[in-house]
Amino acid sequence: MHHKFGDLAPEWYIPPRMAITVSPVNMEKRKALDVRAGDTVRVTQKIPEKGKFRLQVFEGLVLARKHGKEAGGTFTVRRVLSGVGVEKIFPLYSPMIEKIEVVKRSRVRRAKLYYIREKVAREARRMLRRTRMMGGSAAAEEKLEAAAEAEVRADAEPVAAEVVAEAKND
Repeated sequence: MHHKFGDLAPEWYIPPRMAITVSPVNMEKRKALDVRAGDTVRVTQKIPEKGKFRLQVFEGLVLARKHGKEAGGTFTVRRVLSGVGVEKIFPLYSPMIEKIEVVKRSRVRRAKLYYIREKVAREARRMLRRTRMMGGSAAAEEKLEAAAEAEVRADAEPVAAEVVAEAKND
């Protein structure tokens, strides 16, 4: 064995060629997933309950990706749930995330899509005004709000099947 300690290496020394598992997450697959702003993703998250874990799915539009592919990288996902916009920030390499699936890819011209918050609210207010003038119900208002969010994401192109297949194998 050739290392800087000669033949007698201390017990704490680990040769560089031996792999060290730092995280239970397959970091190479997560890195290759390439989640970008404008993608619609389905994130399956582990939630601890009574000593066990249950899986919860959160599907929405990726507004931002921060800190790139490094260890602390995060992405922000937005979704409208029962008329209320909900945003969650997920760490890319978190062991509490079971899998990340890219449902569809949209072509966007910005790296951060924070303007969509105001755009969806503006669309919802416009639709609300229209329904109030016509005497619409609360259920119709929620439906229109969800339609406004869908309209923002309408300019999407489907993801190649192999990218989705790789995400499922994660």
